[in-house]
Amino acid sequence: MGATLRALRALVLLSGFYLISLVLLAALIGIDVALFDLGAHGFAAVKIGIVSVLLAVPVVRGMFMLRTPRSEDPAAVEAGEADEPRLWALVRELADESGTRAPARILLTPDVNASVREDARLLGLRPGPRTLTLGVPLLTGLSEAQLRSVLAHEYGHFTAGDTRLSAIVVRGRAQIGRVVEQFHATADGKVSDERERQERTAAKRIAKGKKAREVDTRHTGALYRGMAWLYTQYAKLYLRASLSTARGQEFAADLAAARIAGRDATASALREIPVLTAAHGFYLESYATLGLPARTLPPLGQFFGGFGQLLTARAAELDKLRAGLPTEPESRYDSHPPIAERVRRIEALPADGRGTAGDGPAPALLTDPARTLRALEEAVLTAEAQGFRRTADWPELLNIAMAEGMTSAQTPLHRALTAYNGRPATLADLLDAIDEGRLWRVAERLPLSEEAAAAKGRAFREFARPALGDSLRTMVLAEFSARSLLSWEFSWSRPAAVRLPGAATTAGASPEDVFQAAVDAALADRPDTAPLRALLPPMAAQPA
Repeated sequence: MGATLRALRALVLLSGFYLISLVLLAALIGIDVALFDLGAHGFAAVKIGIVSVLLAVPVVRGMFMLRTPRSEDPAAVEAGEADEPRLWALVRELADESGTRAPARILLTPDVNASVREDARLLGLRPGPRTLTLGVPLLTGLSEAQLRSVLAHEYGHFTAGDTRLSAIVVRGRAQIGRVVEQFHATADGKVSDERERQERTAAKRIAKGKKAREVDTRHTGALYRGMAWLYTQYAKLYLRASLSTARGQEFAADLAAARIAGRDATASALREIPVLTAAHGFYLESYATLGLPARTLPPLGQFFGGFGQLLTARAAELDKLRAGLPTEPESRYDSHPPIAERVRRIEALPADGRGTAGDGPAPALLTDPARTLRALEEAVLTAEAQGFRRTADWPELLNIAMAEGMTSAQTPLHRALTAYNGRPATLADLLDAIDEGRLWRVAERLPLSEEAAAAKGRAFREFARPALGDSLRTMVLAEFSARSLLSWEFSWSRPAAVRLPGAATTAGASPEDVFQAAVDAALADRPDTAPLRALLPPMAAQPA
């Protein structure tokens, strides 16, 4: 479908919103006129007239929301041409190859994404300034050839007029959404008022010794919700139609990228994006934000900068992800086709002889990557977060974060023992309970499945033992941590490993093996806490 036909389709979809609104207004006016002609007077007629006006207000407001919602910049760093000449040179080169205007601005964001927008005027009939947003994590993980493909894809939207036509589509979505929102808000207000009225009435009846009626607001606001339902159905049609067009635009932009940057670079970039998205989410959760509970951040510039180290350390693991393709089901409301389908279409193209061998990393296009990463932190992190303390390195961050976690740890066993003893639980209390044969009575207070709760004797112990083991392990580690006898081994390629005290060693066994054996001995059918007590400082082994 060409740009002209897409523009016509977008205008038809937008006009459908106005047609529905005009029909509804005409119906409301018709009802009022008919009632007047039939001689309806008095309070009922006035009430119907007021309801008609109230129903018409959100419809009229939505129709006269003439201005398309203004595009707002995300939290980002603006890359000026004087600061990033190599990046701008590539951007302009690809614009020339695509036969379109280069963007006026480049914004560097913290997302694994790239996008373009054009602030067109007159519903897209007149071109406007263009903005390219480019995620620094995306840059971090791509080669220069893959980045060329990503940029060529975005320029494909420019050349097809997609960014200019988006103004019409966005306006329609905003107008329908605003009307639906207003109807629901009015209905919710009616429900709240009615509930309050019924509750006051019920309170008065109870005060008089009478039985109060059950509060029932099921039918309150039904007329407003009915109006919202009507617009919602059209919104679904509007979204399905406009987003199906968007999916076609993505396929066309992929073909433009393959033509300009090469088939292999385009296919590899498409395979890389979901891998980087998953890896970046894992990085933020497991590394960058690790110290937030302790109000601690990684070294300056490393909140986003550590992502590259993770990609390098887990290269083999990520290669396995690249070999496959995401298999998410397609939805009629997705603006992008499934990645797997996009890759299959590109890889089915004839070979063009343009590989990616010898290609350099995309971050090399930045003049000073470390400076960019620091600037991105300043642009994205809240003022409160920027006031957190900074560690000297990642191992220090891990130790601070784990110490904070251990200090605040409250396992199910903590809570069960506290409930059993009637006072805050300590590790010494737990070891005494094990020695005195009270452990399994404490275990009965753990959160248990129905099957576990119904079990008796040995079967119950087998059900409860895994949860007890996890909790006991945490309580012992917390004791070590509280006495500064515990440290953690930081790694980009595997989970953090605990470094146990030097005393916890025997010939031929690692400290971890000795520790786990001591935990297992304490939870055996014939428990023995001596190995565990031997690992603990003398003070920790005494009852609190």
